[in-house]
Amino acid sequence: MVQMFIFGLGYTASRIADAVRAAGGHVDATGSAGNIDFADPGAVQGALAQATHILSSVPPADGSDPVLDRYGASLAGRRLLYLSSTGVYGDARGAWVDEASPTGHGRRSARAQCDARWLEAGARVFRLPGIYGPGRSPLDRVREGRAHRIDMPGQVFSRIHVDDIVRGIMAGLDAAPGAYNLADDLPASHNLVTEEACRLLGTPPPPLQTIDEAGLSPMARGFYAENRRVANGKAKRGLGWRPRFPDYRSGLRALLQAD
Repeated sequence: MVQMFIFGLGYTASRIADAVRAAGGHVDATGSAGNIDFADPGAVQGALAQATHILSSVPPADGSDPVLDRYGASLAGRRLLYLSSTGVYGDARGAWVDEASPTGHGRRSARAQCDARWLEAGARVFRLPGIYGPGRSPLDRVREGRAHRIDMPGQVFSRIHVDDIVRGIMAGLDAAPGAYNLADDLPASHNLVTEEACRLLGTPPPPLQTIDEAGLSPMARGFYAENRRVANGKAKRGLGWRPRFPDYRSGLRALLQAD
């Protein structure tokens, strides 16, 4: 039986926890929705001692990894999983990147450093692109009037439905340590995804704007500063994983049908 300890029970990790429980396993976790206080070393160490698998979804803080900084010594030799980001690859000018591509030269330098530390610790590191799913999708942005289209020809990125992340993690619980990209099969521009969401909802697409006209946050502007396609072949070969939603069209249709 899988006994998983999760550092950071957020949007994606909570769904992983549900899948572990559905398979008959047990989950302890830190975070606002968890049952363990991250700042209580006695409680954390006690739960870690019982865990067969340890997963962290905690992002970098102050340029470092809070989990490894505080509990790294207790994780040695354990079955580790880490949710990272394809942002570690930086800008590839629209080219394909895979797990052998260089990392650490983009805006996510702290994430790249944490990614490398988890690899050094022997973890299965799952690099994730833009995540969408129930309550957090282009459909929601269109409904809420937050959708936009940016006039930036050639911009492209990859994404992944949260359910496909869960399936990848479950397939990789006992995989060989290393990095795995979990992305769908069809990288596409943000504009195309927004336009498809509008089509499904019967809503006119938002006007095309320059990045300055859109009034984007610094984080959102940073997103448009990078351009890459993420290859998922290693996860398919090594984990026997296939995305249930291989492109944004099938993913958005499924979300709309589930509403």
